[in-house]
Amino acid sequence: MAEITAAAVKELRDRSGAGMMDCKKALAEANGDMEAAVDWLRAKGLAAAQKKSSRTAAEGLVGVAVAGAKGVAVEVNSETDFVAKNDQFQDFVRTVAEIALKSGAADAEALGAQAHPAGGTVAEKLVSNIATIGENQTLRRVAQLEVNQGVVVSYVHNAAAPGLGKIGVLVALEGDAPADVLEPLGKQIAMHIAAAFPLALSAADIDPAQLERERSIAAEKAAESGKPAEIVAKMVDGAVAKFAKENALLSQLFVMDNKTPVADVVAKAAKDAGASISLKNYVRFQLGEGIEKETSDFAAEVAAAAGVA
Repeated sequence: MAEITAAAVKELRDRSGAGMMDCKKALAEANGDMEAAVDWLRAKGLAAAQKKSSRTAAEGLVGVAVAGAKGVAVEVNSETDFVAKNDQFQDFVRTVAEIALKSGAADAEALGAQAHPAGGTVAEKLVSNIATIGENQTLRRVAQLEVNQGVVVSYVHNAAAPGLGKIGVLVALEGDAPADVLEPLGKQIAMHIAAAFPLALSAADIDPAQLERERSIAAEKAAESGKPAEIVAKMVDGAVAKFAKENALLSQLFVMDNKTPVADVVAKAAKDAGASISLKNYVRFQLGEGIEKETSDFAAEVAAAAGVA
Protein backbone atom coordinates (compact mmCIF):
# COMPACT_ATOMS: atom_id res chain seq x y z
CA MET A 1 0.00 0.00 0.00
CA ALA A 2 1.27 3.48 -0.88
CA GLU A 3 2.27 5.74 2.01
CA ILE A 4 -0.41 8.35 2.67
CA THR A 5 1.32 11.61 3.54
CA ALA A 6 -0.14 14.58 5.36
CA ALA A 7 0.61 16.70 2.28
CA ALA A 8 -1.43 14.36 0.07
CA VAL A 9 -4.35 14.45 2.50
CA LYS A 10 -4.21 18.26 2.55
CA GLU A 11 -4.13 18.46 -1.26
CA LEU A 12 -7.13 16.16 -1.57
CA ARG A 13 -8.97 18.10 1.13
CA ASP A 14 -8.29 21.37 -0.72
CA ARG A 15 -9.49 19.90 -4.00
CA SER A 16 -12.58 18.13 -2.72
CA GLY A 17 -13.73 19.99 0.37
CA ALA A 18 -14.16 16.61 2.10
CA GLY A 19 -13.17 15.94 5.70
CA MET A 20 -9.65 14.95 6.68
CA MET A 21 -10.50 11.37 7.65
CA ASP A 22 -12.57 10.87 4.50
CA CYS A 23 -9.64 12.12 2.41
CA LYS A 24 -7.25 9.78 4.19
CA LYS A 25 -9.59 6.83 3.60
CA ALA A 26 -10.05 7.81 -0.07
CA LEU A 27 -6.30 7.88 -0.65
CA ALA A 28 -5.95 4.51 1.04
CA GLU A 29 -8.71 3.05 -1.14
CA ALA A 30 -7.05 4.53 -4.24
CA ASN A 31 -3.55 3.39 -3.21
CA GLY A 32 -2.38 6.99 -3.17
CA ASP A 33 -3.69 7.95 -6.63
CA MET A 34 -5.02 11.52 -6.30
CA GLU A 35 -7.45 11.47 -9.25
CA ALA A 36 -8.83 8.07 -8.22
CA ALA A 37 -9.26 9.36 -4.67
CA VAL A 38 -11.25 12.34 -5.96
CA ASP A 39 -13.48 9.96 -7.91
CA TRP A 40 -13.93 7.75 -4.81
CA LEU A 41 -15.06 10.74 -2.75
CA ARG A 42 -17.47 11.85 -5.46
CA ALA A 43 -18.90 8.36 -5.83
CA LYS A 44 -19.53 8.30 -2.07
CA GLY A 45 -21.15 11.72 -2.21
CA LEU A 46 -18.42 13.24 -0.06
CA ALA A 47 -17.10 15.78 -2.55
CA ALA A 48 -18.46 18.15 -5.16
CA ALA A 49 -17.43 17.59 -8.77
CA GLN A 50 -14.16 19.37 -9.50
CA LYS A 51 -13.02 20.43 -12.95
CA LYS A 52 -9.84 18.58 -13.82
CA SER A 53 -6.75 20.47 -12.64
CA SER A 54 -8.76 23.60 -11.84
CA ARG A 55 -6.94 23.99 -8.52
CA THR A 56 -3.44 23.47 -9.84
CA ALA A 57 -1.05 26.02 -8.41
CA ALA A 58 1.33 27.63 -10.93
CA GLU A 59 2.47 31.18 -11.48
CA GLY A 60 3.11 33.31 -14.54
CA LEU A 61 0.77 34.93 -17.03
CA VAL A 62 -1.63 34.15 -19.84
CA GLY A 63 -1.42 36.65 -22.69
CA VAL A 64 -3.93 37.25 -25.48
CA ALA A 65 -3.74 39.22 -28.71
CA VAL A 66 -6.30 39.70 -31.49
CA ALA A 67 -6.48 41.32 -34.90
CA GLY A 68 -9.90 41.23 -36.53
CA ALA A 69 -10.72 37.65 -37.48
CA LYS A 70 -7.67 36.12 -35.81
CA GLY A 71 -6.61 35.70 -32.18
CA VAL A 72 -4.00 33.96 -30.07
CA ALA A 73 -3.50 32.94 -26.45
CA VAL A 74 -0.16 32.05 -24.87
CA GLU A 75 0.87 30.86 -21.41
CA VAL A 76 4.27 31.60 -19.90
CA ASN A 77 4.97 30.17 -16.45
CA SER A 78 7.22 31.44 -13.69
CA GLU A 79 8.07 30.08 -10.27
CA THR A 80 6.50 32.91 -8.26
CA ASP A 81 3.75 35.49 -8.61
CA PHE A 82 6.39 38.13 -7.88
CA VAL A 83 7.99 37.52 -11.27
CA ALA A 84 4.56 37.67 -12.94
CA LYS A 85 4.39 41.30 -11.77
CA ASN A 86 7.83 42.08 -13.19
CA ASP A 87 7.76 44.57 -16.10
CA GLN A 88 10.38 42.59 -18.02
CA PHE A 89 8.37 39.38 -17.71
CA GLN A 90 5.12 41.10 -18.67
CA ASP A 91 6.76 42.68 -21.71
CA PHE A 92 8.06 39.27 -22.77
CA VAL A 93 4.60 37.66 -22.55
CA ARG A 94 2.98 40.57 -24.39
CA THR A 95 5.61 40.46 -27.15
CA VAL A 96 5.40 36.69 -27.49
CA ALA A 97 1.62 36.90 -27.94
CA GLU A 98 2.07 39.42 -30.75
CA ILE A 99 4.74 37.25 -32.37
CA ALA A 100 2.41 34.24 -32.20
CA LEU A 101 -0.40 36.26 -33.76
CA LYS A 102 1.75 37.39 -36.69
CA SER A 103 3.60 34.11 -37.24
CA GLY A 104 0.74 31.67 -36.78
CA ALA A 105 2.98 29.41 -34.66
CA ALA A 106 0.85 26.47 -33.59
CA ASP A 107 2.81 25.20 -30.59
CA ALA A 108 5.41 26.29 -28.05
CA GLU A 109 8.33 24.80 -29.96
CA ALA A 110 7.40 26.60 -33.19
CA LEU A 111 6.84 29.83 -31.30
CA GLY A 112 10.19 29.48 -29.55
CA ALA A 113 11.91 29.31 -32.94
CA GLN A 114 10.46 32.66 -34.10
CA ALA A 115 12.63 35.76 -34.24
CA HIS A 116 12.39 38.11 -31.24
CA PRO A 117 12.57 41.88 -31.91
CA ALA A 118 15.32 42.24 -29.29
CA GLY A 119 17.49 39.81 -31.24
CA GLY A 120 17.81 36.05 -31.45
CA THR A 121 14.81 33.77 -31.10
CA VAL A 122 11.96 33.75 -28.60
CA ALA A 123 13.56 30.71 -26.91
CA GLU A 124 16.90 32.51 -26.63
CA LYS A 125 15.23 35.59 -25.18
CA LEU A 126 13.50 33.38 -22.63
CA VAL A 127 16.87 31.91 -21.60
CA SER A 128 18.22 35.45 -21.23
CA ASN A 129 15.25 36.40 -19.04
CA ILE A 130 15.85 33.38 -16.82
CA ALA A 131 19.45 34.48 -16.32
CA THR A 132 18.66 38.15 -15.61
CA ILE A 133 15.52 37.66 -13.51
CA GLY A 134 17.00 34.70 -11.64
CA GLU A 135 13.96 32.44 -11.78
CA ASN A 136 12.96 29.61 -14.05
CA GLN A 137 10.36 30.44 -16.71
CA THR A 138 8.74 28.28 -19.37
CA LEU A 139 6.89 29.04 -22.59
CA ARG A 140 4.25 26.42 -22.10
CA ARG A 141 1.56 26.59 -24.77
CA VAL A 142 -0.09 28.59 -27.51
CA ALA A 143 -3.47 28.39 -29.26
CA GLN A 144 -4.74 30.12 -32.39
CA LEU A 145 -8.31 30.91 -33.53
CA GLU A 146 -9.36 32.31 -36.89
CA VAL A 147 -12.60 32.71 -38.86
CA ASN A 148 -13.17 33.47 -42.53
CA GLN A 149 -15.69 36.21 -41.84
CA GLY A 150 -16.44 37.66 -38.44
CA VAL A 151 -14.32 38.38 -35.37
CA VAL A 152 -12.21 36.77 -32.69
CA VAL A 153 -12.81 38.46 -29.34
CA SER A 154 -10.55 38.23 -26.29
CA TYR A 155 -11.13 38.60 -22.57
CA VAL A 156 -8.72 38.43 -19.63
CA HIS A 157 -9.87 37.68 -16.10
CA ASN A 158 -7.81 38.88 -13.13
CA ALA A 159 -5.84 41.14 -15.47
CA ALA A 160 -2.35 42.13 -14.33
CA ALA A 161 -2.04 44.47 -17.33
CA PRO A 162 -3.94 44.92 -20.62
CA GLY A 163 -4.05 41.55 -22.37
CA LEU A 164 -2.31 39.75 -19.50
CA GLY A 165 -3.79 37.83 -16.58
CA LYS A 166 -4.61 34.53 -14.88
CA ILE A 167 -7.35 33.42 -17.30
CA GLY A 168 -7.36 34.27 -21.00
CA VAL A 169 -10.29 33.55 -23.32
CA LEU A 170 -10.75 33.76 -27.07
CA VAL A 171 -14.14 33.49 -28.79
CA ALA A 172 -14.52 32.97 -32.54
CA LEU A 173 -17.78 34.30 -34.00
CA GLU A 174 -18.35 33.74 -37.70
CA GLY A 175 -21.02 35.45 -39.80
CA ASP A 176 -21.99 38.57 -41.69
CA ALA A 177 -23.25 40.55 -38.69
CA PRO A 178 -21.42 43.87 -38.20
CA ALA A 179 -18.53 44.17 -35.77
CA ASP A 180 -20.56 46.39 -33.42
CA VAL A 181 -22.87 43.39 -32.90
CA LEU A 182 -20.25 40.67 -32.81
CA GLU A 183 -17.77 42.38 -30.48
CA PRO A 184 -20.06 42.88 -27.46
CA LEU A 185 -21.63 39.46 -27.96
CA GLY A 186 -18.20 37.86 -28.09
CA LYS A 187 -17.11 39.71 -24.96
CA GLN A 188 -20.13 38.49 -22.99
CA ILE A 189 -19.61 34.91 -24.16
CA ALA A 190 -15.91 35.14 -23.28
CA MET A 191 -16.81 36.31 -19.77
CA HIS A 192 -19.21 33.36 -19.50
CA ILE A 193 -16.44 30.96 -20.56
CA ALA A 194 -14.05 32.39 -17.98
CA ALA A 195 -16.62 31.83 -15.23
CA ALA A 196 -18.32 28.60 -16.37
CA PHE A 197 -15.28 26.61 -17.52
CA PRO A 198 -16.88 24.57 -20.35
CA LEU A 199 -15.05 21.40 -21.31
CA ALA A 200 -15.94 21.58 -25.01
CA LEU A 201 -17.99 23.53 -27.54
CA SER A 202 -20.75 20.90 -27.74
CA ALA A 203 -21.64 17.68 -25.94
CA ALA A 204 -20.34 15.71 -28.94
CA ASP A 205 -16.92 17.35 -28.50
CA ILE A 206 -16.40 16.31 -24.87
CA ASP A 207 -13.53 13.85 -24.44
CA PRO A 208 -15.03 10.32 -24.44
CA ALA A 209 -12.62 9.36 -21.65
CA GLN A 210 -14.08 12.13 -19.49
CA LEU A 211 -17.62 10.90 -20.17
CA GLU A 212 -16.60 7.34 -19.35
CA ARG A 213 -15.13 8.54 -16.08
CA GLU A 214 -18.41 10.27 -15.20
CA ARG A 215 -20.33 7.14 -16.21
CA SER A 216 -18.25 5.04 -13.82
CA ILE A 217 -18.87 7.47 -10.96
CA ALA A 218 -22.59 7.63 -11.73
CA ALA A 219 -22.82 3.84 -11.95
CA GLU A 220 -21.25 3.41 -8.52
CA LYS A 221 -23.63 5.97 -7.02
CA ALA A 222 -26.68 4.46 -8.70
CA ALA A 223 -25.75 0.92 -7.68
CA GLU A 224 -25.96 1.94 -4.04
CA SER A 225 -29.58 3.01 -4.48
CA GLY A 226 -30.79 -0.59 -4.42
CA LYS A 227 -33.11 0.03 -7.38
CA PRO A 228 -33.72 -2.49 -10.21
CA ALA A 229 -31.05 -2.77 -12.91
CA GLU A 230 -33.16 -1.09 -15.59
CA ILE A 231 -33.77 1.90 -13.30
CA VAL A 232 -30.08 2.06 -12.43
CA ALA A 233 -29.20 2.12 -16.14
CA LYS A 234 -31.58 5.04 -16.72
CA MET A 235 -30.12 6.88 -13.71
CA VAL A 236 -26.61 6.48 -15.10
CA ASP A 237 -27.62 7.64 -18.60
CA GLY A 238 -29.40 10.63 -17.09
CA ALA A 239 -26.40 11.59 -14.96
CA VAL A 240 -24.03 11.42 -17.94
CA ALA A 241 -26.41 13.44 -20.13
CA LYS A 242 -26.71 16.06 -17.38
CA PHE A 243 -22.92 16.25 -17.07
CA ALA A 244 -22.52 16.73 -20.83
CA LYS A 245 -25.22 19.41 -20.96
CA GLU A 246 -23.71 21.34 -18.05
CA ASN A 247 -20.18 21.19 -19.43
CA ALA A 248 -20.71 21.89 -23.15
CA LEU A 249 -20.54 25.60 -23.94
CA LEU A 250 -23.50 25.73 -26.32
CA SER A 251 -25.88 24.07 -23.85
CA GLN A 252 -24.63 25.82 -20.69
CA LEU A 253 -26.96 28.39 -19.15
CA PHE A 254 -25.66 31.88 -19.90
CA VAL A 255 -24.16 33.35 -16.72
CA MET A 256 -25.71 36.73 -17.48
CA ASP A 257 -29.24 35.43 -16.79
CA ASN A 258 -28.69 31.81 -15.67
CA LYS A 259 -31.63 30.56 -17.72
CA THR A 260 -30.87 30.88 -21.46
CA PRO A 261 -28.60 28.33 -23.19
CA VAL A 262 -25.61 29.97 -24.86
CA ALA A 263 -26.74 28.60 -28.25
CA ASP A 264 -30.03 30.47 -27.85
CA VAL A 265 -28.20 33.67 -26.89
CA VAL A 266 -26.26 33.49 -30.17
CA ALA A 267 -29.41 32.67 -32.16
CA LYS A 268 -31.28 35.63 -30.68
CA ALA A 269 -28.40 38.00 -31.44
CA ALA A 270 -28.44 36.81 -35.05
CA LYS A 271 -32.20 37.26 -35.32
CA ASP A 272 -32.09 40.75 -33.80
CA ALA A 273 -29.29 41.75 -36.18
CA GLY A 274 -30.96 40.19 -39.20
CA ALA A 275 -27.67 38.50 -40.00
CA SER A 276 -25.85 35.18 -39.61
CA ILE A 277 -23.83 34.53 -36.44
CA SER A 278 -22.21 31.23 -35.52
CA LEU A 279 -20.13 30.44 -32.44
CA LYS A 280 -17.37 28.46 -34.14
CA ASN A 281 -14.89 27.80 -31.35
CA TYR A 282 -13.24 29.10 -28.21
CA VAL A 283 -10.01 28.89 -26.23
CA ARG A 284 -9.79 29.09 -22.45
CA PHE A 285 -6.34 29.15 -20.86
CA GLN A 286 -6.24 29.12 -17.07
CA LEU A 287 -2.81 29.62 -15.61
CA GLY A 288 -1.23 26.34 -14.59
CA GLU A 289 -4.13 23.99 -15.36
CA GLY A 290 -2.84 20.45 -15.79
CA ILE A 291 0.76 21.57 -15.53
CA GLU A 292 1.81 18.65 -13.36
CA LYS A 293 0.87 16.27 -16.18
CA GLU A 294 1.66 18.26 -19.30
CA THR A 295 5.07 19.90 -18.81
CA SER A 296 6.39 20.28 -22.36
CA ASP A 297 9.70 18.92 -23.61
CA PHE A 298 10.40 22.35 -25.01
CA ALA A 299 10.01 23.92 -21.57
CA ALA A 300 12.42 21.39 -20.10
CA GLU A 301 14.95 22.06 -22.86
CA VAL A 302 14.86 25.80 -22.24
CA ALA A 303 15.37 25.30 -18.50
CA ALA A 304 18.28 22.93 -19.15
CA ALA A 305 19.89 25.40 -21.58
CA ALA A 306 19.70 28.10 -18.90
CA GLY A 307 21.18 25.82 -16.27
CA VAL A 308 18.07 26.00 -14.13
CA ALA A 309 16.91 22.81 -12.37
